[in-house]
Amino acid sequence: MIKSLLSAFLMYSRIPMIQVEWKKENRRYALGWFPLIGAVIGGVLLAWRMFCTYFSVSQFLFAAVAVIIPVLVTGGIHIDGFCDVTDARSSYAEREKRLEIMSDPHIGSFAVIRVCLYLILQTALFSQINDIRSTAVVSCGYILSRSLSGLSAVTFRCAKKDGTLQDFVRPSYRSVTMAMITVFGASASLLMLFINTIQGLASFAAALVSFWYYRKTAYKEFGGTTGDLCGWFLQICELSVPAAAVFAGIMMEVLL
Repeated sequence: MIKSLLSAFLMYSRIPMIQVEWKKENRRYALGWFPLIGAVIGGVLLAWRMFCTYFSVSQFLFAAVAVIIPVLVTGGIHIDGFCDVTDARSSYAEREKRLEIMSDPHIGSFAVIRVCLYLILQTALFSQINDIRSTAVVSCGYILSRSLSGLSAVTFRCAKKDGTLQDFVRPSYRSVTMAMITVFGASASLLMLFINTIQGLASFAAALVSFWYYRKTAYKEFGGTTGDLCGWFLQICELSVPAAAVFAGIMMEVLL
């Protein structure tokens, strides 16, 4: 369990960890621990919100750093997947060609354009999140998004027989991994609802819609999921959650 935890953080974060040998036995429960990286991101984001509130830091600076925090923690591994999938989908090629494009280490113009627009929109959304409770709801979203991403990895059909995702899926004890992911995801969802029922419900619904869209896209356009598609979904979900929280907050102000 401990070595699987270390393997998950070594693979999906840039947080310094004790090195463990890269072998199947050390990756059996790695995907089950994946949501904990989201908990770290959410915790740092919440701490940054408290700091900004206490020292009256400008909302724009809060938003800019809020967007940077996940990249600093993860090293941008999921944004890389977002870019690869964007290039593949933008090619409108056959399924096999799309999978080939995703494996290409080079980045295309469509990916650059989309990721710039993504970061601008995410910054704009965070500029509207100006209180602790709303930030806490969004922070829980980082756990939920990784829970859903991990769940898809062990339950969705795989588009390829090899790759980084398979290195984690093949050796995993699926029943235990799914139980761990479910506990993390359910806990994050309930915490969302407890913190702010309206924003929490909206954010949870947005995450589920993103998950449905992800499965539909993965199966229809790629024949299943891959590591890049898991990262692409993660980014889509982590844009949808703050968007839903902001929208719900505005509606609450209008109606009340």
